[in-house]
Amino acid sequence: MTSFFLKGEWYDFRDLGNPVGGLLHDIDKIAPHWVVYVVASLIGTGGIVLWGVLSCLAFIWIERRVVALMQNRKGPNRVGPAGLLQPVADALKLLMKEAITPRAADKIVFWAGPVLIFVPALAVFAVIPFGPKMTLADLNVGVLFLIAIAGINTPAVFLAGWSSNNKYALLGAMRTIAMLISYEIIQVLALLGPVLLVGSMRLGDLVGWQDHYNTWIFFIQPVGLMAYIFAGAVETNRSPTDIAEAESEIVAGYHTEYGGIKFGFFYQAEYLAGFAIAAAITTLYMGGYTLWGAEKYIPSWIIFLGKLYTVFFIYIWARGTLPRLRIDQLMAFAWKFLLPIMLVNTLVVGGEVLIWRENDISDVTALTLIGLVNFFFGAALVIGWARFLGHGRGRQVGRRALLTQEVGAVYFGAETSS
Repeated sequence: MTSFFLKGEWYDFRDLGNPVGGLLHDIDKIAPHWVVYVVASLIGTGGIVLWGVLSCLAFIWIERRVVALMQNRKGPNRVGPAGLLQPVADALKLLMKEAITPRAADKIVFWAGPVLIFVPALAVFAVIPFGPKMTLADLNVGVLFLIAIAGINTPAVFLAGWSSNNKYALLGAMRTIAMLISYEIIQVLALLGPVLLVGSMRLGDLVGWQDHYNTWIFFIQPVGLMAYIFAGAVETNRSPTDIAEAESEIVAGYHTEYGGIKFGFFYQAEYLAGFAIAAAITTLYMGGYTLWGAEKYIPSWIIFLGKLYTVFFIYIWARGTLPRLRIDQLMAFAWKFLLPIMLVNTLVVGGEVLIWRENDISDVTALTLIGLVNFFFGAALVIGWARFLGHGRGRQVGRRALLTQEVGAVYFGAETSS
């Protein structure tokens, strides 16, 4: 069966590294060696940029149509067949709008803000393995690179809000920074689980480990995955955690004063950041570009993108169905709920790996036991800690306001039997 498929030639598009490798081999014969590295970097960067832009345009339409379907609306349906050209029209509108800079703004920092947010969101994909030979920078500290790049977003947000010389933008920036710092800690703890299991921070090793044991870390670390998905929603300002840009609260957050193509950079960066979170989840928890042997018949990059888009759909689904959280609820959920759970989860995983390595236990037995323990212990930990914090004790029912100046307010308390 496998002999039917093409193998290793430049026209074998099962692996996009083949045509690139053939081109670089020809260049290496007629040019200095450093030219090969420059050309390879330009090809890889151009491919990532092209994929990111096209994916953003496509998912702007997909998200609006899917959310409209969930909410019994039509969504884009005027520009082009079925509204397919609506994202293109929106992009043209942003390009044609006048780029206004507030008179009292710090112009250099104000203009640098969108770039400082857009570039890190794109740089994350440099270490993501789209396929066996499709990694722009195969770093042995790939996980650490993901954490470091995510941290750049925090000062960039502050610069964008502060340079606008707008109190609403500054308040939105400070609120966003508080959220980012809180949930970056959760992200780091969630990433520690896969790293402890595999014993490497290289993303290719994480994919290879899951392929070797024919399992996904998702089945071994369900609590870590759930925490990372929620923290990723905060990092990318996706619903229901997009309180930093809630028009009903502080206009539009740290980019209140931005319009035209500068706002377009923020919008594009948030979509790219969403794809980056989905790519990290796919690589660390879902086997990356492997699929239990199916990559022999299906191009590995198609498997990877299929998983990535499936994970990203979770955020679209959440946007169309879940109500927005308040800022106090969001911060309390990070510090009071997720942080203790992730600290315990990290200690448990470290202990499990130590017992596995120090004892003569077969890999299948060890991984099966670790997965079962983490699933049931994680469920008990989440439910038990929620009960300890006072949640889930009786039904919450509305009561009438007690004071005349509070008419219209609704209080909630445990229902008492009459």
